[in-house]
Amino acid sequence: MRLKTILLSASMLGGAVAAAQAEPNVVVSIKPVHSLVAAVMQDVGTPELIVEGAASPHTYALKPSQAASLEQADLVFWVGPGIEAFLEKPVETIAANAKSVKLADTPGLLKLGFREGGAFEGHDHDDHGHAEEAHDDHDHDHAKADDHHDDHDHDHAKAEDHHDHDHDEHAHAEKAHDDHDHDHDHAKAEDHHDDHDDDHAHAEEAGHDDHHDHAHGSFDMHIWLDPSNAKILVGEIEAALAEADPGNAAKYSDNADMLKAKLDGLTVEIADILEPVQGKGYIVFHDAYRYFENRFGVGATGSITVSPEVMPGAERIREIQAK
Repeated sequence: MRLKTILLSASMLGGAVAAAQAEPNVVVSIKPVHSLVAAVMQDVGTPELIVEGAASPHTYALKPSQAASLEQADLVFWVGPGIEAFLEKPVETIAANAKSVKLADTPGLLKLGFREGGAFEGHDHDDHGHAEEAHDDHDHDHAKADDHHDDHDHDHAKAEDHHDHDHDEHAHAEKAHDDHDHDHDHAKAEDHHDDHDDDHAHAEEAGHDDHHDHAHGSFDMHIWLDPSNAKILVGEIEAALAEADPGNAAKYSDNADMLKAKLDGLTVEIADILEPVQGKGYIVFHDAYRYFENRFGVGATGSITVSPEVMPGAERIREIQAK
């Protein structure tokens, strides 16, 4: 009887250990998302963070050890390719056996478009400016071509006045030939003008893309910076964890409720802190804070750089200092 009791106790202990080790392997892309996932998983497990320290998801390269973690993962939480472009292919290939939770697709989120015009007031679009200048120069050259056309017609008319009328047919043939040559040159100028218009359009498109370095999709992807959105993300995170680990669903639910209450308290606290500075501008590193601005009624007046991958030049720094 005593032996049976020992064996039963050992069996129960082994089952408890197995249950404790049954939490899902969770990999999370960036710190803001990791903080939400870790809070929902509190006392159950610890999710692994990919982009650590001061690294930027815009320029990140996956390490071999992290690729191994993705291969072992049960769940991968990320915002989407507009933020973590480096994860788009690995999620489909390396983490093919994991459930990918792309939080930007969560129903019910407030989604804001990109800032109108693609830039703050004061941003210099040098490429765009050069394109405009080149366009003006081309128009000037095109006008010269038209003037040349007029001069050519005038000279040709004088030649006809001095030509023997008995050679009218010959003169007309020469004129037709000359007109054809000029029309050919004029067509070249038109083609060049069209090519320039295409280049100008490409320059404008490139300038827009440079500013919106993470512009996959039609909205700003920094969705978590509105606490109301963060609460919706918490619900999505809880549901994914509960589905992957039903045994701890009640714990995930309790943790999610506590986290939502904390986010409500944080919203009130931030609003109180910012109340004295309503209407005063501030400078950001790059334009990524529209959700925060929208929620708390504050507005950035400029950014240090138009793209997080491009360091600002001396002229840009002077402009920001002046502002």
